[in-house]
Amino acid sequence: MNSPRSESSSNRPQSPQNPFVEEEQIEADENMVDEVDQILNGEGMSELDTEDGVLTQRRPNIRNGGNLHGDDEDEDSGEELFGDNFERDYLPRPKLDVYEAEHLDDGEYSEMSLGDRIAAEAVMKSRDKSEGRLGGRMRRGLDMYDDGTSELSETDVNSRRKRSRRTAQMFGETFGDTDETIESIENLEDTRGMSVREWVVQMAPKREIYNRFRNFLRTCSDEKGRNIFRDKIRAMSEENRQSFEVDYHILAVAAPILAYFLPDAPLEMLEIFNAAAKEVVLSIFPAYTRIAKEIYVRITDLPLIEDIRSLRQLHLNQLVRTHGVITSTTGVLPQLSLVKYDCLKCNYILGPFIQTQTEETRPASCPECQSSGPFSLNMEETIYQNYQRITLQEAPSKVEAGRIPRSKDAILLGDICDTCRPGDEIELTGVYTNAYDGALNIANGFPVFSTVILSNHVLKKDNLLSLNSTITDDDIAQILQLAKDHRIADRIYASIGPSIYGHKQVKRALAMSLFGGEAKNPGEKHRIRGDINVLLCGDPGTAKSQFLKFVTKIAPRAVFATGQGASAVGLTAFVHKSPVTKEWTLEAGALVLADSGVCLIDEFDKMNDQDRTSIHEAMEQQSISISKAGIVASLQARCAVIAAANPIGGRYDLGLTFAQNVDLTEPIISRFDIICTIRDIVDPFIDEQLAKFVVRSHIKHHTFSTEKEREAVREANRRDQEAAILDNTENINSSQECFDDQSDIEPIPQELLQKYIVYARDRVHPKLAKIDKDKIARLYSELRRESMLTGSVPITVRHIESIIRCSEAHARMHLRDLVNDNDVNIAIQTILESFIDTQKHTVRKTIAKTFSRYFTRSNTEILFTLLRQMVHEELALARSRARALDDEQVIEKVEISEPAFARKAHQLEIHHLKNFYESKAFAAHHFHYDSIRKVIIQAL
Repeated sequence: MNSPRSESSSNRPQSPQNPFVEEEQIEADENMVDEVDQILNGEGMSELDTEDGVLTQRRPNIRNGGNLHGDDEDEDSGEELFGDNFERDYLPRPKLDVYEAEHLDDGEYSEMSLGDRIAAEAVMKSRDKSEGRLGGRMRRGLDMYDDGTSELSETDVNSRRKRSRRTAQMFGETFGDTDETIESIENLEDTRGMSVREWVVQMAPKREIYNRFRNFLRTCSDEKGRNIFRDKIRAMSEENRQSFEVDYHILAVAAPILAYFLPDAPLEMLEIFNAAAKEVVLSIFPAYTRIAKEIYVRITDLPLIEDIRSLRQLHLNQLVRTHGVITSTTGVLPQLSLVKYDCLKCNYILGPFIQTQTEETRPASCPECQSSGPFSLNMEETIYQNYQRITLQEAPSKVEAGRIPRSKDAILLGDICDTCRPGDEIELTGVYTNAYDGALNIANGFPVFSTVILSNHVLKKDNLLSLNSTITDDDIAQILQLAKDHRIADRIYASIGPSIYGHKQVKRALAMSLFGGEAKNPGEKHRIRGDINVLLCGDPGTAKSQFLKFVTKIAPRAVFATGQGASAVGLTAFVHKSPVTKEWTLEAGALVLADSGVCLIDEFDKMNDQDRTSIHEAMEQQSISISKAGIVASLQARCAVIAAANPIGGRYDLGLTFAQNVDLTEPIISRFDIICTIRDIVDPFIDEQLAKFVVRSHIKHHTFSTEKEREAVREANRRDQEAAILDNTENINSSQECFDDQSDIEPIPQELLQKYIVYARDRVHPKLAKIDKDKIARLYSELRRESMLTGSVPITVRHIESIIRCSEAHARMHLRDLVNDNDVNIAIQTILESFIDTQKHTVRKTIAKTFSRYFTRSNTEILFTLLRQMVHEELALARSRARALDDEQVIEKVEISEPAFARKAHQLEIHHLKNFYESKAFAAHHFHYDSIRKVIIQAL
């Protein structure tokens, strides 16, 4: 067993190398050597004393030639590490050269295998992690690959060690003449007690990071063996850009230590990444510096997404990823990047100086003439970069109720400037840092600083594209399977507001607005909108606001506003002076923020006439023109408007026209494609069914409801719907529509419905091919005549476009690329219902009779009418036979030949009869189909 004493290197004096050393010094050194030899032979050893049970050694204090006996006052001066007598401290001491048995574990242990050692280290690591011993951890949410539970096999460990040795050898190659003396660091994660920011600015770690990231760009490949970043660099060069994207997940897998350092020291790490990327790009395209002086690395898909309101002191100088809507942007300005100055006294050029974002960099004195100025900016040799400041605000749909949306300024530099505009929803990755703000300090005191995000990557989130990217192949298979259902439109209607009873007409209008028509722009000169505007007007308590709230959840992009809390500039756009540049800038309103989506306006009648006038252009031309404070601009507002309004006095008067019931002008009414009037009519049966539906809905959605209770509620709803069918067969078009023939329709899950809408809007573009154009022309002529007679709602050319848009939306529901006659018929029926509902009660039936030939009933309704007619004929024939035979037997059932019924159905172009026979409505009417005898039986 070796001695536990620590050993130090010998300091034995050597013979002098200088030939001019004096002889006296040489003799003194020889005497010292003789004395040391005596000590090694055991002569002059000091005795061992025992004080309080502890062995101590008194040794002479040998100084200046070696006083072997020493003085008493220096007995406790400790071990002599330097001098003539230092080697006596390393002589064997049998009594001292032992360990204490109390804390000594001298048991025998077998050698651990590599897997057992890894498991033990994982246990110790989790213990240290739980006890908080590990320092320098990543911010929660970023350390996605270190969960404390993953174990590596021996093969993985060996491969990692071999790869580490290979990469260490590779990284040891120098890339510059100045770094040849710096050795490669294999254990880069050992920061030696420094913070990450202090560690990565050291020369050796900086060079190691440079080499590793350069090798990462050169060798990283996908599953097929193709180099990922070589293709990205080539695509960047083809477009003459300055930056390319690096996925954080790929970096974390291939170079985890770089991904570990990046969030904690983003500015320093990105500077190294940019330098390494520039070398890689120039190695592929040596002349690319003529196009781009610098190359920037853009980090994408950072795992942790922070809300703007959750950014705190913890995130300062960290790499963060946040999201929001751009409300204002400044112009693109030149910013100093590398600055050079001219000394006005000697004309010497000073610099370059690197300009930071926080303060101005100026030289203190001229190195040529030693003067302290004055200095002027050298315009020719100074390097500039693009600069833009944007304001990012929380998306309105993401703000919790009762909270004010927070906003944060962000700085865009380089080639990401002017890549987004007000109204765009973006994801921003950048460095959250602080900046000096004099006005803020005056208001709140000196130590307060403003914060800003130095942007590294901007992802413009087109909601259709962002949601479309989340649609998997399985989702597409489900969507295509749904489209094959011939009742897909009815299923979509039933899925709109499933917790709201009835209102099939309103649900159909909202579904058409969500799918929308096809926008047209012939020759890029005149754009015709494809979005469908809907107005809901009716009595209070008829679920108008509930419909709007549901659309905010299901629409790909929706902005909700209220008429009382919205002004003209809040809905369109307003001009204000930027506090940064002191220039007039634009800020987007609700209609601009809802671009390519839906803008929902509740309490539409509470808006001022001046405010409503401001949205005329936005509803038809789908643009907002601004001409204020010297700014002449046009913003896009390509969105559908769904508004809800209450009638004058709170109740809809059936004796008045729609224009008399609602305090809206004719220009604003004519811009709505579909107008739905919702009346609260007293009907004992419907009121009872509605009350049961509401109560059962509360029972079904209770927190502690069981599956058995929910199934009982669904069964009760089905029974009531079947009863409603029997009681409403003669009055299908009742004002408070029941579910008529839809009792067996299964609603589409909300998540799948949203993906279905996104898929249809993005992939399906219906065309007008073989449609009855004369039918639309005749309808428009008749509508104009009736409108002049009644004076309810003005009929304009916009209503022809509304019919076309609704037919395209109906074709898009079925994922059809061509609009057929059935789509046109449904669109005409929707527009006619909207027109008839706005008439007075006295003329409504007359107008409905006038346009009755344009209404198309559902296939199920037509089949029921046909079947009842055949049953009536067969029953009359049976009774006449009974009278002829004087048979008074009561007829209990009627049998209809199924082939005869199918032939008549085929004549009406109805071919799907199997679903009709299996429907709940078929059984509710006491019909039964005998497939063996091929007869339809009705019990009387």
